[in-house]
Amino acid sequence: MTATMRTQPPPAAARTRGTTARDVWIVFQRQGRLVLRRPALILFGMLQPVLYLALFSPLLEGLGGPTGEGSWRWFVPGLLVMLALFASGFAGFGLLPELASGAHERLLVSPVSRVALLLGRVLADAAMMFTQMLLILALVVAFGLRIPPLGAVVGLALLVVLGVGLSTLSYLVALAVRQTYVFAPIVQGALMPLMLLSGVLLPMDLAPGWLYALSRLNPVSYVVDAERALFAGEWGPAVGVGWAVALGLAVVALAVGGRAVRGSAR
Repeated sequence: MTATMRTQPPPAAARTRGTTARDVWIVFQRQGRLVLRRPALILFGMLQPVLYLALFSPLLEGLGGPTGEGSWRWFVPGLLVMLALFASGFAGFGLLPELASGAHERLLVSPVSRVALLLGRVLADAAMMFTQMLLILALVVAFGLRIPPLGAVVGLALLVVLGVGLSTLSYLVALAVRQTYVFAPIVQGALMPLMLLSGVLLPMDLAPGWLYALSRLNPVSYVVDAERALFAGEWGPAVGVGWAVALGLAVVALAVGGRAVRGSAR
C-alpha cells in the first residue's frame, strides 16, 4: 500500500504552477525577444524626445545663463518624463493584436500566473524605456551636460516606477476597448493634457494662476519637479512627493490590473 501511494501522482490542487517570480521572468523573456527581433523600435521610440532636444531646447537657452547648461539641466528631466509618458502610455498597443488573434486567451489558460502575464509585460516595457533613457542621457552628457550621478540613478528609478504604473493603465485600457481605433484616441486624449500640464516644455510658474492651479492637479507635475530637483543635485521635499505619487500610482494600477487580468480569464 505504501508503494502504491508513492507512485500515485499528487492531486491536481497540489501540483505547482510555478512561482510568480519564475512566471514573470518567462513572460519578460517572451516580450524581450519580440523587442530584440526589432531593435529599431528602441531607436524609433527615442525619435520624438531627440527632436525636441534638438529643435526646442535652443529656445530655452536664455533660461540657463550664457553657457546654456542650466536650460539643459532643466529641460532634459522633463524630456525624460515625456518619454516615460508616451512609451508607457502606448504600451497597450502591443496587446491589441494578441487580443484580436486569440493569443491572449490561450495564454490565460496556460499554467502561467495571471499576475505574471501583466507584470512580465510591464517590466519588459520598463526595461525598453530604461534603455532609451540611458541612450538619451549618454547623448546629452556627450554634449557637455553634467548630472550628479546619484541624482541621475534615483531619477531614472523614479521614472521606471512611473512607467510601471502608466503601462499597467495602458494595458487596462487595451483590455477594456480591444480595438485600435478606440484605444489610440483615448490614450492620446489622456496623454496630451498630462504632458502639457506637467511643465515638461515650459515652466508652469510662468502660466496664469488658473492654469498653474490646474497643473497642480496633474500627478505627473510632481514627478517632473522631483526629476528636476534630482538632476540639479537637490534632495528637498519635491523628491519625496514625486516618489510618493509614482509609487502610489504604480501600486494602485497593479492592484486593479491584476484583478482585471484574472477577470478576463472568465
